[in-house]
Amino acid sequence: MLDKDHLQTARQMSIVYIALHAFENSVRDLVKSAMAEKHEEIWWEKVPEKIKAKVKTRREEDLKFRWHGSRGGEEIMYCDFGDLSSIIVTNWDLFVDILTNMEWCKALLSTLERSRNIIMHGGIVSREDVERIGMNIRDWIRQAG
Repeated sequence: MLDKDHLQTARQMSIVYIALHAFENSVRDLVKSAMAEKHEEIWWEKVPEKIKAKVKTRREEDLKFRWHGSRGGEEIMYCDFGDLSSIIVTNWDLFVDILTNMEWCKALLSTLERSRNIIMHGGIVSREDVERIGMNIRDWIRQAG
């Protein structure tokens, strides 16, 4: 029933989706781990107010649609990719030993966010973009583990 060309491009982009999905959740894990290590169970209170307000609204919206699954039980699952970068930057002292260079970190996450948004919204990235995504994820993993 679905268009064959759309199915073919979806198959081609699926590997990129998988990589970006796994990467984004790895960044969530890093953020949560570093924040909880320092602030324990109150770590979410140290997140910028703007992000907390957006997350609160999204969680409330999810509750209205009980028939549908939610993003997850924890606040961090409601954070956008850019929010994760903001949390890292505003709490840089917790990440400096791992990520070392804030400008590199922000640039890498910004580049990956652009590709992520294209893929997650049904777009198609070029072969060069796929290579860049792979290179950036590889570099992050080498730096952050």
